[in-house]
Amino acid sequence: MKIAITRLENKAAGDRALCASYGHDCYTVSPLRAELRMERVAAFVDAVHRGEFDCLFFSSALPAAIVGPKLKRWPRVIAIGPKTAEVLRESGIDAEVLPSFYSRDFVPYLGDWLRGRTVGIPRADVPNPGLHNAIAGAGGTVREERVYALVPTGTELALDAADAVLFTSAMSYREARWRPRDGLLLVAIGDITADAMRAGGHPPVVVGDGSLAGTLEALNRRREGA
Repeated sequence: MKIAITRLENKAAGDRALCASYGHDCYTVSPLRAELRMERVAAFVDAVHRGEFDCLFFSSALPAAIVGPKLKRWPRVIAIGPKTAEVLRESGIDAEVLPSFYSRDFVPYLGDWLRGRTVGIPRADVPNPGLHNAIAGAGGTVREERVYALVPTGTELALDAADAVLFTSAMSYREARWRPRDGLLLVAIGDITADAMRAGGHPPVVVGDGSLAGTLEALNRRREGA
């Protein structure tokens, strides 16, 4: 299949090779672009170097790529998935990896360790009150720095050549300009994205586990069962 995958502009490294390993071709469509806030990056890095955090949580690869190279020392580091951990390793940072691809598993993973600890989170300018509340409920403190904004590109997604469109986040679905058509398979990378698609009237046929590899596996299972 030819799959259109929603990614930030210039942030699709490795997608094509991974798709090929599952027997598919893919290309990038970009409903969003990242607008970096370098003064906030600098403020966060300074706070890390002052020892203000007991733990850092990188909930996607982009903040890892922005912040990681600037760190000279760091506390305990948690990555949301192996791709984010790989980006951090490029900066010499060995991160623990959550057992799933969802930030909701951050608090269960750390458990009682969080009590009395301060977590630093560099992230997009997209609120995650569930994570904040969970950390507070576990007795921890969260300080996040919104180091980049996600800005709609306003460009209609080029889907004429695609057999499927794979939305990689709820926001990439909500902000996308696109035209559904018969025969276009709708795919969600995980259940949060799937919920957004259902709410918007475009229920996905395939739902992944939060990772691209897991989504491609789910897609192939569906095709084998068809």
